[in-house]
Amino acid sequence: MRRGAGAPESGEPPSTSIRSIGERAGQEVALRGWLYQSRSSGKVAFLLVRDGTGIIQCVVSKAEVAEEVFEAARQATQESSVVVTGLVRRDDRAPGGYELSVTDFRTYQTAEEYPISPKEHGVDFLMSHRHLWLRSRRPHAVLSIRSTVVQALRMFFEREGFVLVDAPIFTPSAPEGTTTLFETEYFGGKAYLTQSGQLYMEAAAMAFGKVYCFGPTFRAEKHKTRRHLNEFWMLEPEMAWAGLEDVIDLSERMVVDAIRAVLEKRRRELETLERDPARLEAVRAPFPRLSYDEAIRVLNERGCSIEWGADIGGDEETVLAEGSEQPLFVHRFPRELKAFYMAPDPEDARLALGVDLLAPEGYGEIVGGGVRAESLDYLDEQIRKHGLPPEPLEWYRDLRRYGSVPHAGFGLGLERLIAWLTGIDHVRETIPFPRTMNRIYP
Repeated sequence: MRRGAGAPESGEPPSTSIRSIGERAGQEVALRGWLYQSRSSGKVAFLLVRDGTGIIQCVVSKAEVAEEVFEAARQATQESSVVVTGLVRRDDRAPGGYELSVTDFRTYQTAEEYPISPKEHGVDFLMSHRHLWLRSRRPHAVLSIRSTVVQALRMFFEREGFVLVDAPIFTPSAPEGTTTLFETEYFGGKAYLTQSGQLYMEAAAMAFGKVYCFGPTFRAEKHKTRRHLNEFWMLEPEMAWAGLEDVIDLSERMVVDAIRAVLEKRRRELETLERDPARLEAVRAPFPRLSYDEAIRVLNERGCSIEWGADIGGDEETVLAEGSEQPLFVHRFPRELKAFYMAPDPEDARLALGVDLLAPEGYGEIVGGGVRAESLDYLDEQIRKHGLPPEPLEWYRDLRRYGSVPHAGFGLGLERLIAWLTGIDHVRETIPFPRTMNRIYP
């Protein structure tokens, strides 16, 4: 029986998602989504419909539907919201292995001329239309992988016995230096957008043993590189009674577990991004390690002119990771390069017990962490040396007064991890709405 293009009747077929369409093979279903692309001849219209879980081809034959249904399908504009009813058919040539033989079609809202067409657009244009660009295959794939990684990370720390403790966004002090703070008025005083939840996680670790926070952090850095954002997400675990080896071991297992989740659940998205899964499959623990001293030697051997005591920047990180399929740990940096809270190496007072994990393929540091100073006297010395005001850190000093223990942790930059896993060149594509020096819209 032919159906009209009006509102669905109470007896319409059950609604389903494209992701689960295979469970409905041979059945008539209703799909609610948006028209992604379309083409038509005089007798057949081919519609690509997306619903957020996938894309499916819907075939509308003029001979099998009412005239008004065929015309509604043929005239629907890109990104119009639609309700499509039809028979699910197995077709190995179709994306996802199924297509829909349409029996009814109606447009819920007719979209105006869509600004993002199949032609090439510049990055600035696409970022200015990020609220719409999210609907396209590439950002949809990247952010789907991001969602899977976030879920995998949370499950990993749950299995490891960590307690989730949320850190505040407003803070009275700076854990990572005062030059990159976003300052705001706070009821007649000053507050800062958080650079890190670490100090608060140290307090929580003394209560729960093993904790982590996961949320947005803010750095007022005037960077214009592919590795930096001014607002990004960090996962920060902290462990009481822990040392540098614990940090290295935990971060290594965490990265391997995140890769496993992506390979298990997001193969199709990797294919969309043309990301070779073999590169991720090749990652195996244990990851290689270099001391800072060894790293300086390797850099000089590879043509970099760098002296002992200099920071290892993005270019040097890329050189160190050249030719390796594995992430690389670099540990025990000069104390002057690290934050005030970093513990000194008991075997070499020039060094701090810190470690960075560098991703291969030029993606740079994805994890940075180490052992925290447990001595109040040493901490006070470092606070003075770094020129930090002591009053906002009085609560932090309390942690060394009341039951101080060896403790350690790290921060994982989520966007850099996603950039590496997806093979995306710039971290701005790994977050839904990026914030950079020149981008705060939309």
